Amino acid sequence: MKSREINNILFALLIPLLVFTGCNDADFLTEKPETFYTVDNAFSTSEQVDQVVISCYAHVRSMFAMGEENNTFFVFSGNGTDMYDVATIRRGNRFNDYGIITPSSTEFNNNYSHWYQLIGKANLALYAAELPNIVWGSQENKAYTVAQARFFRAFCYRNLGELYGGVPIVTEITTTPRYDFERTSRVETYQFAIDEMEAILNDLPVTTPIAGRLVRGAAQHNLCQLYLDKGIALEEEGKAAEAKAAYEKAISYGNDVINGSVYSLMTERFGTRMDENPDFYYANTEGNQKPERLYSAAGYPIEGNVYWDLFQEGNQDYQSGNKEAIWVAQIDYQAYKKEDNMSKLPYSRIYGPVFRDPLSTHLTGTLEDVGGRGIVQMMPTMYTRDIIYEGKWGDDMRNSEAVFRRLFLGNVESSPYFGKPVPWNVIYKEGQSQDAVDAAVTQCFPVSCKIYTDKYTGIADGENRSNLFRDEYLIRLSETILLRAEAKMRNGDNAGAASDINMLRSRAKCGYMVQASDVNLDLVLDERARELVYEEKRWNTLLRMGGTVAVERIKKYAYWDDPRATLTKNFNLWPIPQIVIDTNKDIVMAQNPGWN
Repeated sequence: MKSREINNILFALLIPLLVFTGCNDADFLTEKPETFYTVDNAFSTSEQVDQVVISCYAHVRSMFAMGEENNTFFVFSGNGTDMYDVATIRRGNRFNDYGIITPSSTEFNNNYSHWYQLIGKANLALYAAELPNIVWGSQENKAYTVAQARFFRAFCYRNLGELYGGVPIVTEITTTPRYDFERTSRVETYQFAIDEMEAILNDLPVTTPIAGRLVRGAAQHNLCQLYLDKGIALEEEGKAAEAKAAYEKAISYGNDVINGSVYSLMTERFGTRMDENPDFYYANTEGNQKPERLYSAAGYPIEGNVYWDLFQEGNQDYQSGNKEAIWVAQIDYQAYKKEDNMSKLPYSRIYGPVFRDPLSTHLTGTLEDVGGRGIVQMMPTMYTRDIIYEGKWGDDMRNSEAVFRRLFLGNVESSPYFGKPVPWNVIYKEGQSQDAVDAAVTQCFPVSCKIYTDKYTGIADGENRSNLFRDEYLIRLSETILLRAEAKMRNGDNAGAASDINMLRSRAKCGYMVQASDVNLDLVLDERARELVYEEKRWNTLLRMGGTVAVERIKKYAYWDDPRATLTKNFNLWPIPQIVIDTNKDIVMAQNPGWN
């Protein structure tokens, strides 16, 4: 049974109970409070400190698993990059029109604030852990609690450094307003996170029986990324020797995770559905689901594979046998129903296509065959869905029908394609007006097994096909491999980088392996898109690359022409939110280049 410790996120530290009793004594009116809750007296047990740490897990789950469905989280998940754009029906939520994006855009401030809220929780846990009245069961228990809190704080500064560059380092709880925060440099921000992560390595267990809790591999993975980030930033400062040393450290930490550790890529079918294949009814209502209308019965069977297994419910945790799972956010249907209504992945809703709007003649409904009840808040660009597979579509497990389905059988009985594949030139309305084409192309697209399923949980309880109830990867070994490959490339070892990328291609049964002469930054970014679509936070990836990587790729691969017309500045950082600069009145806080 899944551990409920991370799922039952109930954070209630200060719940004062005021009880009035009848009294005729005039002294009743005299204020003699027995208790005023402060940070120093609100904590009485080590379990309460751990509850603050658990609230950090909940915070990360909300950010990374789209707990809040709004444009801030769509942007954090990649909207406006080379990989994702918006449908015609979501043009109001576009995030690559630089005629309207400014340092005052709410997405920048909300994202920035979320990281500092998490830092505040981590700092509170660290402060409370040292209160003299807290009794710990063992020194090891205290050390692990402290290590988790420091991990979350370092994790925040890694993300802030990648997105915003140098930011104020806050290591203590603040009880009075401050207007004098000072920015560090980008390298200093990374270095703080590095120091934190390295300090806690020995206090994090190699494995834990509790799914979702942090382990040493999560810190080692982050150190691999942080040293890579630091090396890139040092190179931009012209410090080539220091950058090389940073890349070597990144490779070393990558080695710790990849070589001879407890982790390995899953290469054989496994888990809850290892003996099954995905199958669908071509039907637009549940009453039309008949055995003869299964894809397999119609002569279009889909073969499952190990990559598909990675994203089936019950298969994500290391504790369940998935040896490439390093850190996994816990999602639980019972917790969702009984407690928080947040323990879900609303991916089918947010990312899912909307065939029913532009293609209702041939494909309609909200059932499994069309990807569930999608409302397409974000759509994959042509780069993500097609370009990275051009010429190789049938030669990569990550592009197989089970994983990235391109085959859709008509589900409207009056359609000439009923029970037959609807051609993509029909889906994309080739030859019709540009408006019709735009609507079709941006709302209809191949659908990934990462964002939908052929077996939705909760249908019998009245759930629709908006949400998934599987756990969500926060760190998967394949990303560690890609980080090490990038570090090797930047350190001049293209052969080593090719070997790392080929580990993933071999698992994906690709016939096209990488040669050392092929390795460059675009190849690394393309491989990340194949392997980590809907997993990585693409803004972090593009901005940490430095230079003009983000700008050039956004201009090149955006579906709409907005950035090609309006992106006239070069940047490799998001702006410091204008409200942060304006309210920091006692010290001038400089804006990032390109955003003045």
